[in-house]
Amino acid sequence: MRSRHPRRVHRLGAVLVALAALWSGGFLWFVDEVPRAVDDETSHTDAIVVLTGGRERLTTGLDLLEAGLSQRLFISGVYKGVDLAEIIQLGRGHAGLKDAVVLGYAADDTVGNAIETALWATEHNLRSLRIVTGAYHMPRALAEFRHALPEITLIAHPVFPDQVKSREWWRWPGTAALLATEYSKYLAAIIRHWFLPRKAAP
Repeated sequence: MRSRHPRRVHRLGAVLVALAALWSGGFLWFVDEVPRAVDDETSHTDAIVVLTGGRERLTTGLDLLEAGLSQRLFISGVYKGVDLAEIIQLGRGHAGLKDAVVLGYAADDTVGNAIETALWATEHNLRSLRIVTGAYHMPRALAEFRHALPEITLIAHPVFPDQVKSREWWRWPGTAALLATEYSKYLAAIIRHWFLPRKAAP
């Protein structure tokens, strides 16, 4: 009787190849979805939300606040021990804006950012948010925020760190690895959302 082991190995190999092809195709789609510019630079929102992860995000959020695109700024995922004076100093000294800035210390990741912001936005009855984060991070951030806040209007305001070469990512191993990691996390978020009920903010 012929062994079935080689046939099983062949089938497993075919499945792995198919999964790799699907992942690769999805990755190329994801890279194309990473923003190349800010689509909406003028709409006023109830609040601006900055997800911590780089000085460019903080300065952009403070600049948008100073430009009048909102009357309040929420910074989610601030390290414990960092106070508002340090944030303002990082943001080129926008001292006059300190009364409009709120710091959130509860979030450790993107899921936490969405939950922390949802609690704050619900408490203040907000209906629209401008989300500030890295362009490479924006697809996953929007997925998490839309899941946590399905009734709130979200405007993406990506920032573009110099070290992330998303336009020619294939030439930069560091950027390629960052995008691949971000895509895998995005997939995990989408799969998780399939199994969790979509509901309004708590």
